Amino acid sequence: MSTLTLSNNFMLSQTGILDSRRLSVDMKQVASIILGGGEGTRLYPLTLTRSKPAVNFGGKYRLIDVPISNSIHADCHKVFVLTQFLSSSLHHHIFQTYMQGGKSSGLIEILTAEQKPSQKSWFQGTADAVRQNIDYLLESPVEYFLILSGDQLYNINFHEMVLFAKQTDADVVVATLPVTAQEAKRLGILKVDKRHFITEFHEKPQDDALLEKLRSPADLIERIGIAPESQRDYLGSMGIYLFKRKALVELLTKDTREDFGKHLIPTQVSSGRIAAFLYDGYWEDIGTIETFYQANMALTQPDPKFSFYDEVRPIFTCRYDLPPAKFYHTQIKQTILCEGSVIDADEVSHSLLGPRTVVHKGSIIRDSYLMGNDYYESPIRDHLRLPPVPCIGENCIINRAIIDKNVKIGKGVQLINKQKLTQYNGENVFIRDGIIIVPRGATVPDGFIL
Repeated sequence: MSTLTLSNNFMLSQTGILDSRRLSVDMKQVASIILGGGEGTRLYPLTLTRSKPAVNFGGKYRLIDVPISNSIHADCHKVFVLTQFLSSSLHHHIFQTYMQGGKSSGLIEILTAEQKPSQKSWFQGTADAVRQNIDYLLESPVEYFLILSGDQLYNINFHEMVLFAKQTDADVVVATLPVTAQEAKRLGILKVDKRHFITEFHEKPQDDALLEKLRSPADLIERIGIAPESQRDYLGSMGIYLFKRKALVELLTKDTREDFGKHLIPTQVSSGRIAAFLYDGYWEDIGTIETFYQANMALTQPDPKFSFYDEVRPIFTCRYDLPPAKFYHTQIKQTILCEGSVIDADEVSHSLLGPRTVVHKGSIIRDSYLMGNDYYESPIRDHLRLPPVPCIGENCIINRAIIDKNVKIGKGVQLINKQKLTQYNGENVFIRDGIIIVPRGATVPDGFIL
């Protein structure tokens, strides 16, 4: 059986597939819908004062910057961001970064949860969020709607996904990634036929017998360049969906439940006309403190799988009019150091330091993410919430920690998880997945040890 290679990411049988040379991709016929209303309970306390997509990532970015930037690079006709939970910080960032002129001005529109004559409840899930805004969305004269999560990391080329949709003429396309059996238990897992149309879909299957049934044939995995010894024998949904305009409206009307992954995608599988776009690049769902921490630490590697150093497809974010970073008698290695930082520590290693990070002499920072600060010194002297001078004090030791923005760490503080705890709830210090977290605006007193 002959095959047609469409890209490095996927391969299809020619049987029943349109010739790609006769197809073109007009991304102006695609609108992107980014689901940015997630509460992010598993990322608490980072989500104590902001929504999950607004959490700082990689030193100077927000998680929402990844899907917005990918949508802009794909030349989508419009980018809709649906927001709900603690959205003011997210709105502020989107406005500052994308909506004050420039090439993305007018491209991005924020749709918030609002009461309507026929609907007075909050968004109940991903599908419900789209359903409640369908009248606004349909005002865009597009052929396809691309539905994205606001808290995932990836470098997928959406042009290829739309080309695949046109070749298969599928009503719905689900982006999928080969994963191991262990990873399969936290994702939606599917099986496909020889034309890559989905025949089965199960959300987070836990039963070993069911997992065995969902295992993909070895030849399919090998055709997309995955070595058998990798044991990535399952196709996991990435939570990225491409809908034909009519198909989206019909599915939202037919299945009135709340969630795409749990409810509507299985309904569409039973109806047919849904295909899997096979992808083998970087993808990470920032679902827990552990995955968030590891994804940030990975950025300090010499050649990370996800990189901000791509001049062709950069990740956009808010510009900071700050001076260059400055450090004194500090040994720095394998560290990302953002603008405006002033570092007088003894050592900073395998860490990320966000804008305006200030670390005083004698301190040691290892394996940590310090998100930085919004100011060096607050002009409000009677400030009741945020510390007037956020910084890391003298002679501190911070190891395997996440220090949120605008935090004041006193002198001689040791955040080292001395008892190797996996969970801990303190007044201003937490531990999740063995990682110490100091939430936004907190103050840790002199001499504190954890």
